[in-house]
Amino acid sequence: MEQQASSTDQAPGVGDPEHSGSLATYTAGLGFALLLTGASFMVSQTDLLWPPGVPAGLAVLAIAQMGVHLVFFLHIGTGPDNTNNVLALAFGLLVVTLIVSGSLWIMAHLNANMMPASAVMEMQR
Repeated sequence: MEQQASSTDQAPGVGDPEHSGSLATYTAGLGFALLLTGASFMVSQTDLLWPPGVPAGLAVLAIAQMGVHLVFFLHIGTGPDNTNNVLALAFGLLVVTLIVSGSLWIMAHLNANMMPASAVMEMQR
């Protein structure tokens, strides 16, 4: 005999009220994003950091900027109702990491296995 689905049988996240941020949350996020953007321009155009450390400083500020966007604008937190969002984000990061590292690996091996330009020129004579 077939069971009938009750009105409470729903997929996670379906029918749940969306948690939208308040104006204060969005304003705080905008303030942090502008502060980090200004800090990035300041780090890149002044001598505040040791010159070889500028790329690392910019990377740290970029990661902080991503964190601000995830928390204040996309509302991704560590609550029990955000498990699917965090898993989707982790899977996306895994895919991007695999694509970027795989592309770099392929390009490094192609570069190592390419014939030198001088040998190609000799063959064309």
